[in-house]
Amino acid sequence: MESFEFYTASFEMTATSMTPVIGQQFDQDLIGSTGKTLHHFYASGQLWALLIGVVLGYAFKSMSSYG
Repeated sequence: MESFEFYTASFEMTATSMTPVIGQQFDQDLIGSTGKTLHHFYASGQLWALLIGVVLGYAFKSMSSYG
């Protein structure tokens, strides 16, 4: 039977390469980005489409249900 050498140096890793990333820090203004999103939602006409869809959906549900 042949003998072999086990090289542990090739399997060694530093602690920084094995450390998992648990959390990340973002520098983000949530209130400012929410305001921009809502402004775009209003300016693009999607707000009116949402309101019309809710009204028509409620009307269709009321007409199609019994009792």
